[in-house]
Amino acid sequence: MSPRIADYALVGNGETAALVSREGTIDWLCWPRFDDDACLAALLGTPDNGCWTLTPVKQAIGQNRRYVPDTLIVQTDIQTADGEVRLIDFMPISASHNAIIRIIVGLSGAVLMRSTLRLRNSEPNSLSSRRDDIS
Repeated sequence: MSPRIADYALVGNGETAALVSREGTIDWLCWPRFDDDACLAALLGTPDNGCWTLTPVKQAIGQNRRYVPDTLIVQTDIQTADGEVRLIDFMPISASHNAIIRIIVGLSGAVLMRSTLRLRNSEPNSLSSRRDDIS
């Protein structure tokens, strides 16, 4: 089940936007523009509808999220038993291309992170997937 809509933060650049959950998952993105098909659409169903998770391998025991003042840059601090990381999500404004930037900053300890990208294609029942562990 998807989180409540109030639990999402919006990052965007005027061309498109993404919804980022408190857990560090992008569950909605139309790419490369607002009026294109959604390549990440777990907001409407399950991760099989497409999502990009960037989360600790071990369970989070706490989190805190905020926007950098006067921006659409979202910072999510995630605590685990092994330490704390900050996930920074944003979309830079560019005349030539769109991009989603996701940065992990270690704040304390050593936290093993996992990135899983599941892209929904415009073909019915078509999904591309990639998973990496980041230390």
